[in-house]
Amino acid sequence: MIKLTFCLRRLPSLSLVEFQDYWLNKHGPLVRSLQPALRMARYVQVHRLDGDLAVGMQRVRAAPEPYDGIAELWWTDAETFQAAGRDPAAREAGRLLLEDEAKFIDLPRSPLWLGREETIYAAGEARP
Repeated sequence: MIKLTFCLRRLPSLSLVEFQDYWLNKHGPLVRSLQPALRMARYVQVHRLDGDLAVGMQRVRAAPEPYDGIAELWWTDAETFQAAGRDPAAREAGRLLLEDEAKFIDLPRSPLWLGREETIYAAGEARP
């Protein structure tokens, strides 16, 4: 599996609640509708929790400013990902997504990268 990880920071004009609402209820359905063109196998949104527990963990670890969310997008293999990149319909889908992302994501402060997952532990798996 090839995985795109996108660490999101919201636009300064949005509260965390506004950001997460738009991301889940507007952008999420857009991604879902464009999935066939993009050839994604999976799309997950990880929404940041706010509150004393999260702040306490951040403080104990002297952690930097948290992201507001993480988007995870999977493709079955590099060939599928590359094929989508050559497809005009997928490029148009990517353009539409970027246009929508600019409405709620602080793009210059939101890093993304491609990676390969290496599972170290998964519940239910037999242990060596």
